[in-house]
Amino acid sequence: MKESISELRQKFDADLSEVRDSESIEKLRVSYLGKKGSVTELLKGLKDLSGAEKKEFGQTINTLKREVDERITAHVERIRQEEEDRLVNSAEQYDVTLPMDTDCGSYHPITLVQRELEEIFASMGFTIEDYREVVTDYNCFEALNIPKHHPARDMQDTYYLDNGQLLKTHTSAAQNTIMKKYGAPLRAIFPGRCFRNESTDASHENTFFQMEGIMIDKDISISNLIYFMKTMLSKVFKQDVQVRLRPGFFPFVEPGFELDISCHICGGKGCSTCHGSGWIELCPCGMIHPNVLRAGGIDPDEYTGFAFGLGLTRLAMMRYGIKDIRDLNSGNLKVLSQFNHE
Repeated sequence: MKESISELRQKFDADLSEVRDSESIEKLRVSYLGKKGSVTELLKGLKDLSGAEKKEFGQTINTLKREVDERITAHVERIRQEEEDRLVNSAEQYDVTLPMDTDCGSYHPITLVQRELEEIFASMGFTIEDYREVVTDYNCFEALNIPKHHPARDMQDTYYLDNGQLLKTHTSAAQNTIMKKYGAPLRAIFPGRCFRNESTDASHENTFFQMEGIMIDKDISISNLIYFMKTMLSKVFKQDVQVRLRPGFFPFVEPGFELDISCHICGGKGCSTCHGSGWIELCPCGMIHPNVLRAGGIDPDEYTGFAFGLGLTRLAMMRYGIKDIRDLNSGNLKVLSQFNHE
């Protein structure tokens, strides 16, 4: 087994050095990390080993898996940048001094809310990060304390791709990368589009926008989480906002909560948007699980932190009184053009 792992690592080094374009790097990812990939096959072979050997080689293979994933991800970024540079250098040149009509068009309500939130969190010392929509299983699940066959995966209704990757189901998929990028202490938000294969109604869509936020430092507590959430919401709605915390289960936080906001469509009286409850689920949150901190290279014995996944789509509904979430992705200009930059 040891020889097989060593040989596979050497073969991967050789194969990676030959990759020059996006298509080839995806084929390489599938050949190593896909369902029938070389690294996956090694993991399947653990069933034939004794208990001690299974533990030893299981850790070694998982280390190899993370190494392969991280090196491929870094290589993808280099290739993407090279391809963009070639495209820019070969693009047709335009006269940027030509006059244009600046009165046309309007900002999407989600864009308005996102930009407003970015300004609010930047004023509180948070870094604003970006993250891709197609992610690995490791970053979306395993690095967040959600191993394979964990029941929490059934809650995600994931869109899997043929190459072994997936469309991110939550902005939490960026946590591991951001932690490794900055270490601790850390304050960061990373907005993005998420995807879940679920039925739609007035308050649910299969494509929606979230803003993930994490704060990691010494002696961070739930009080810090509540303070930042209430401060943010009061600035968005220009008034004090009624919120409530409910216990919630998320493998990547402990303890975990659901933060609800009083429905601004009906004033908390109950309507179709809030399903008659008077409350809208806005923000799953909690204290970051020690396993997630370790996976991100941060010592949980020295640092603690909180994380939240703020629903930008639902916040936009509350902010602008939009009753049906499906209007936001409809492309209906009559509906969307009424929103102006503030």
